[in-house]
Amino acid sequence: MQSLTELFTPFTGVRIVEWFTDLSELWHNTGPIEPDDHLSPKGMTQWIHYNNFTLWHLEDDARRVNVEAKEIVSCKRKIDTYNQQRNDAIERIDVWIANVLENADIHPEEETEMNSETPGSIIDRLSIVCLKIYHMSEQLHRNDVDKEHKKVAGLRLAILNEQRDDLTKALDKLILDLRQAKKRHKVYRQFKMYNDPRFNPSLYKSK
Repeated sequence: MQSLTELFTPFTGVRIVEWFTDLSELWHNTGPIEPDDHLSPKGMTQWIHYNNFTLWHLEDDARRVNVEAKEIVSCKRKIDTYNQQRNDAIERIDVWIANVLENADIHPEEETEMNSETPGSIIDRLSIVCLKIYHMSEQLHRNDVDKEHKKVAGLRLAILNEQRDDLTKALDKLILDLRQAKKRHKVYRQFKMYNDPRFNPSLYKSK
């Protein structure tokens, strides 16, 4: 039986960053690869990055001005789908953590402080900042731009690296606090209403 340390090892901040950085570099050559297993810790984190990677490039495509409107509409529809999957992936990680803590009989006191964001949300933000770092690095090494463009890219890259490091530490601290019952863990549901025809008035009123 795995210990708590072993169970949470895939969610270590440095490991997550290395994983997302490697995937970003690989997928820009191969295209994004959906995980075979969406329920293991590694599969869940890959699923988050898969959706963020795909969303990043769809958002770029959606801002084109030299294509027909129907292509932009198609991009927007896809963005909705991948964004919903991304939110589901965040919740899946938080549910997994809740189950592990429950099985380990870790029950903080009711008045124990809660974090303002969950581990799944921090992992999602790490995925996005790793993508920003990859693409800002591309801008820094372009041969078709002037020195001012590269200067701006370099300054922004330094800030992004600092943000990544801060998030890495925040994730590790939160996981440790949860394991030691110093913070309470709770799964927050997104309930995206606009994607559900039962709750989006623009959809159910048009029937």
